[in-house]
Amino acid sequence: MNQKRHVFIIGSKGIPANYGGFETFVDCLIRHHKEDSILYHVACKTAWREGRENVIYHGADCFFIRVPNVGAAQAVYYDIQAFRYCLAYIEQNKIQGAIVYVLACRIGCVISHFKRRLARLGGCLYVNPDGQEWKRAKWNRLIRQYWKFSERKMIQYADRIVCDSIHMERYIRERYARYCPRTTYLSYGADVTERKGTMSEKCRQWFREWGIEPGGYYLAVGRFVPENNFETMLREFSAAKTDKKFVLISNLEQNRFYQNLEEKTGFEEDSRICFVGTVYDKDLLKEIRTWAFAYIHGHQVGGTNPSLLESLGSTDLNLLLDVCFNREVALESAVYWTKEKGSLAAAIEEAERMTKETRQMFSKRAKKRIREAFDWNDVSQMYETLFKKEKKGESARVRKSRESK
Repeated sequence: MNQKRHVFIIGSKGIPANYGGFETFVDCLIRHHKEDSILYHVACKTAWREGRENVIYHGADCFFIRVPNVGAAQAVYYDIQAFRYCLAYIEQNKIQGAIVYVLACRIGCVISHFKRRLARLGGCLYVNPDGQEWKRAKWNRLIRQYWKFSERKMIQYADRIVCDSIHMERYIRERYARYCPRTTYLSYGADVTERKGTMSEKCRQWFREWGIEPGGYYLAVGRFVPENNFETMLREFSAAKTDKKFVLISNLEQNRFYQNLEEKTGFEEDSRICFVGTVYDKDLLKEIRTWAFAYIHGHQVGGTNPSLLESLGSTDLNLLLDVCFNREVALESAVYWTKEKGSLAAAIEEAERMTKETRQMFSKRAKKRIREAFDWNDVSQMYETLFKKEKKGESARVRKSRESK
């Protein structure tokens, strides 16, 4: 009887997923889990003072880490405490060959210490660098410097770096060549959702609540942050000749960023623009995607974005910001725009002129792309194959020494 491979996943807020790329990834990885020889342990964030006991979710052991309200440092605190829990659990249960898989490069300040402890316990460190966090506009100069430092240290000490984007993998290999990073490309996944003949009552009610007509709106889904290019999307949509609405599903905050957007774009004066808050109901969100006339995607900071995959799998026409990460995913199944003045407005007007046959062509291409390259069953199986193949207790430094001979 083979000993189970224990895989500890930290860095997501937890499962079941409500929102967020990493949360969706972990949730789907667990739901599509088929290999009995692998046991997943997943860190889940909680604010409960009394703590919570572990629960089992689709066969995964979910453990809870209490995180106090310490502002922007919450994510770093959470990852550190989760890693400590993993090390203690591995040691107490005498687990050999464990894998600790860290999502995002937030804890470079302590990773050398954790890696040494993990190696002594015969475990391996996996890291998913996500995107290039240090490029995000919301961070000040000092925080960006920390993210650069943290990314470098995480790559230096990882036994394996798992990249969800081919371009991200190339960036890691080139920027950190001196560390001989051991990289693997494994994408996120998505489901193909076809529009149903009849709309659910829940979706019908949502449309009535917001005064939106099925098929009469462009859609955008994403975090309310500058690097998702809300300014460009709002300005260009206001300039476009269309009677349709622009529906934005986002965690809208009446903060300085919102005020700057209003000052620069005047979007509150455009009755076609509708901020509708968040939609945590997955089935409802899928249905909203299928009834959209087109999806507008403005993400630009690194990696494969789950909301892009979901839109390709459900929305007939997709208008994407022309960056390498988005082209890598969609290929010829979408229309592309740039941040130059008039580009997105022209793409919107092009979409308005499209024949039904052209729209169907784009829809078929997008769904075919998802089925062939981003199927969740395939992604989960590839992860399980990777986890099973890892040699127990063999650190990156040992491998480099052996391979150099």
